[in-house]
Amino acid sequence: MKTLIAPLVLFSGLITLNVQAQEAPTHSTKALQQQQCYLKDISEQLRCGTLTVPENYAEPEGRSIDIHFAVLPAISENKKPDPLVILAGGPGQAATELAAMINRIFQTVRQQRDILLIDQRGTGKSAPLSCEVNHVEELVKADDDLDLAAMARDCLQQYDERDLTQYHTVNAIRDFEAVREALGYEQVNLYGGSYGSRAGLVYMREAPDSVRAAVLDAVAPVQVVVGPFGRHGAESFNKLLDNCAATEACSSTFPELDDTYQQLMLTLETNPVPLTVRDPLTNAPVDILITAGRFSSVMRVGLYHPTTRQMLPYVIDRTAAGDYVPLTGLLGSTMAQSELYMGLTLSVLCSEDLARASDDLLAADGDNAFIGSRTADAFIEMCSVWPKAERPDSWFEPVHSAVPTLLLSGELDPVTPPSWGEMAAQTLSQSRHMMAPKGAHTIVGHTCANHLAADFIKDLDLAALDAECLENQRQKPFILNSNGKGL
Repeated sequence: MKTLIAPLVLFSGLITLNVQAQEAPTHSTKALQQQQCYLKDISEQLRCGTLTVPENYAEPEGRSIDIHFAVLPAISENKKPDPLVILAGGPGQAATELAAMINRIFQTVRQQRDILLIDQRGTGKSAPLSCEVNHVEELVKADDDLDLAAMARDCLQQYDERDLTQYHTVNAIRDFEAVREALGYEQVNLYGGSYGSRAGLVYMREAPDSVRAAVLDAVAPVQVVVGPFGRHGAESFNKLLDNCAATEACSSTFPELDDTYQQLMLTLETNPVPLTVRDPLTNAPVDILITAGRFSSVMRVGLYHPTTRQMLPYVIDRTAAGDYVPLTGLLGSTMAQSELYMGLTLSVLCSEDLARASDDLLAADGDNAFIGSRTADAFIEMCSVWPKAERPDSWFEPVHSAVPTLLLSGELDPVTPPSWGEMAAQTLSQSRHMMAPKGAHTIVGHTCANHLAADFIKDLDLAALDAECLENQRQKPFILNSNGKGL
């Protein structure tokens, strides 16, 4: 069964693809250009700019692209010289499009330091690799009728003049380093969430002298394969089932939750449900077919954040009873989240990850009763037509570094399990791994981890960080009815 599944993202939603294609420039009169600017949902004037870099660093006189960045200036006049660089997730999110969220989460860091947002090549305004998809047509198709290879091929045709094999993680770090140097920063601090944590590790490997400190959240070490998310999603879902069973109000309201989910999936496999819902952005009516693939995708994405996670038992129960309002509400909220640039997602994952996915790994990942092999199957189909290049084995060896590093994990994370944080820590000699028992994916957004990160960046004292606020975080109550009652 196939469905369009959200990949490894910083703050995930169902894939919403940016449709504004932009060709990469072949020449630029100035390598660095800067101007005053405004970003969405930030009222103050900021500094934005572009830096021209080679599309292929081995051919510096060949095609060039512009890397777009924005600076949220430090509030203090006596600011520190080393900014916080944000490495966005996905792969496929644009850092500048997360500016308002980053400004809120890292407000304490910004008191003393600039925050530098750089759109990774292929995202935002950095030669974006956008894929135009007619969602109206796709949402009414059955799972088996989705032709993901054709969708990827249609996207690919928009970029005949690009060398898409140059849109990879190492070149992204080369771009970030070029921006750092052009702006005159001697060193930077890093925050990388989800795929951004992998980019952070690559940054520490490729340019260790440029990194003062790193905070890696929802850690994806370079040696692991991302894209097949069935096993970890199932582990997170099983924890949800256990949490519900251990909570009297949830267990009494939804006494057979696992059986209800399994029976619902079987029903949707053979009898998808046609619905008309409101588009979360335009409020226009949209036809959608609720299939097993779409339903399980919403469930998986709902596990990313504690707020949506606690809604899932109620959504499962009501959907099984034929009430689709909670499900479509959750679907709408995920569709309205930040966009992914699918061309960049595929350019990274197809060559760096899916190429390393063995038959045994894929079989083990698909051996679960939650979503099966749907995520891996979707990426494998799209990658079958996407340009790929063989990457050096050295790219996927554990990163050894003495850069002071704070590693963060959520116990409930459905994508990047805490074991991956432990794995990364084994070769980071000055690191500490902290886990939030009630946290999910990228915990700086929904725990006290943002304050821990700010303290660490300020003092670089890993031993002084107090994990008590993570350990004492209360679990959000499960939603039990349409009035939002939860216990």
